Amino acid sequence: MTEPLFFDTDCISAFLWVDNESILSKLFPGRIIIPKEVYDELSHPGVNHVKGLKAQVDVMIQSGDAAIETIMVGTDTYELFRKLTNNPDPGCKIIGRGEAAAITLAKERQGILASNNLKDISDYVKAYNLTHVTTGEIMKMAFDAGYIDESQGNTIWANMIARRRKLGYASFSEYLADNKDN
Repeated sequence: MTEPLFFDTDCISAFLWVDNESILSKLFPGRIIIPKEVYDELSHPGVNHVKGLKAQVDVMIQSGDAAIETIMVGTDTYELFRKLTNNPDPGCKIIGRGEAAAITLAKERQGILASNNLKDISDYVKAYNLTHVTTGEIMKMAFDAGYIDESQGNTIWANMIARRRKLGYASFSEYLADNKDN
């Protein structure tokens, strides 16, 4: 897999909050895309006050591990972004700007969507036939690649949960046991 990964705020924050963005840099060097809307969300004082999440992303950008991408006004991608954030199709949810930007850019560039918010995005993932990964899947990739062992994964996972990341499993070991065939 060599496609770019388009991160929403929740997914990238799971790694930033626990100082493990290096997992992303090792797994996806030069392929991490932070939509401008996500970068802006990471810059908000309410998100950034405890820890310099924006500063951590800036380091990733300066090292070439990540890039910021902007949706250009007047493009089909921009129109889809506006639709998802303001006036979705009947039966679909209005979603946040970061999620919508990640979805529309992944669709436009035929990349991978990195998001944990399955409840809000699953209809769009299906509708646009997007490849999608979650924090759990990224952690398993790191485990499979030998970047972390199960004990390290459990520590990282527990720290993510302590930062109120919703990962769907109480521990990394539980996630691995339930996803060993994936």
